[in-house]
Amino acid sequence: MDEGAELSLTIVQLVQRLKGSHLHAQMEREARECLHQPEIRLDSIKDDVRSFLRTSGWEKKLQNAVYRELQVERLASSLTAAAPPEHVKEPLAYMRKAQAGWERRILKSLNGMSTELGVPLARMRTAAEQRELSSKWNEMGTDEADLTGFRPIYAAKDFLEVVVALRSPNHKCGGDEEPGTRSHWGLIQVPLDVQDIQQLRGAYAELNLAAGQLGIDDDGHIHPDFFERDYVETAKKVLGGQDSAAAQQYSRRGCPTGLRADLWALILNSVDRPQDAMHFEQLKAGVVQHDLLVDHLIRKDVKLTASNDDYYFVFEDFLYQVLLCFSRDASVLEHFKYNSATPPKSYIRGKEGDEAYAVVYPPNGVIPFHGFSMYVAPLCFLYKEPSELYSVFREMYTRYFFRLHSVSSARSGIVSLCLLLERLLQTHLPRLFHHLRRIGAQPLRIAFKWLLRAFSGYLCTDQLLFLWDRILGYDSLELVAVLAAAVFAFRAENLMEVTSLASAEAVLADLSTLRVMPLIQSFLFAI
Repeated sequence: MDEGAELSLTIVQLVQRLKGSHLHAQMEREARECLHQPEIRLDSIKDDVRSFLRTSGWEKKLQNAVYRELQVERLASSLTAAAPPEHVKEPLAYMRKAQAGWERRILKSLNGMSTELGVPLARMRTAAEQRELSSKWNEMGTDEADLTGFRPIYAAKDFLEVVVALRSPNHKCGGDEEPGTRSHWGLIQVPLDVQDIQQLRGAYAELNLAAGQLGIDDDGHIHPDFFERDYVETAKKVLGGQDSAAAQQYSRRGCPTGLRADLWALILNSVDRPQDAMHFEQLKAGVVQHDLLVDHLIRKDVKLTASNDDYYFVFEDFLYQVLLCFSRDASVLEHFKYNSATPPKSYIRGKEGDEAYAVVYPPNGVIPFHGFSMYVAPLCFLYKEPSELYSVFREMYTRYFFRLHSVSSARSGIVSLCLLLERLLQTHLPRLFHHLRRIGAQPLRIAFKWLLRAFSGYLCTDQLLFLWDRILGYDSLELVAVLAAAVFAFRAENLMEVTSLASAEAVLADLSTLRVMPLIQSFLFAI
């Protein structure tokens, strides 16, 4: 397909998607109402309506909606439109096979737990239960439900074994590999295209040592007070312009603490809208009416992770609200168009095996795992309204976080991040890498949990948010792997002294004192 035809197809697809959106309905209503205004003339009605929509801010809203759709389109644009749907989701057959096997394993574990505990996958709550949950909606953390029989469906170490076991049928590995193959000594043995240090320097040029950055105490050329004052003024101008693309570009050098929430919402086109609050209330009603087995998994995960975290325990109620509503949100299913995963299905009781009675379970197609709630926890520092918090989290998940627990060949996917980490360490810290490998402490076995959570729960919150600023700004998770490599470089001297996996893990157990941007900068530009 030539470039012109491809552009035309993209435009047609964008128009079709936007036609079914709430924004289109609002613009249509505004356009009709403006026809009654005296400045709208019959002989120039088209131009006058366009001018009205432009001056009243609707053109900017449409521009941001188009930008958001283009971001989503890019996630699935690696192949031509003529490619089969499963190839658009994931072009490599062995990756698709591994993901499908992993999904069967997860679903088997979920169904096994349901049978073992005698808890149905879903049931209608009684009227009394509905009243009680409604009354306790803002204080669900006080509910002392017995969760002892529930366990996480899987944890980081389980998923790591799936990733490590990946093999391409067309690629030699292990002892048969050709000399000099960079992935030979690592755990990841698949031939994916990841960037080397020179390519990373080009891709993340705005992070260079000479550029002013939020998240760094001082700058070699600009006094930090002057830089920050000027930078905050720029942020206010960006917010005043309400341009998603400009906000994304701005966040590459970090977002000011007081303006971060608004900048992220603008980047994700999740600026507080009445329909978001309405949608959240509808999801809440679904939570009140139906009890799902995954509700108990969510509660268990929050209890095991965020509730035990010094930064996040105060947000326990918020986390329950957001995650329980998320599990009911069928709009999340849209991301499976470009996700290598397939939403799990269950059968209506008594109709097992009959596809006509198969339903997606849970309704959003996402089965939570150990640590899932940590994707939401840091956002609680930014948003006070649950509906706004929910809207931003859903966008973050469907753009980025789903990549971290799906088997795929995507550049921001977990497999590529693991390979990028190993190659950076092998290339730039070979002595450390081989020392750790020799004592049975492969770096990936230590760092995988950091990658899976995008460092949430491991860094102090202000530093984590500086990292996530750049994830949004560069529209990529690659910096998560770069930071992981930088952590090993920073602790290299101590790690060279360890003699076991346990002692290596002890050296890297506490990352709460680390400063993200100096580590990333020094690794990328001073190594």
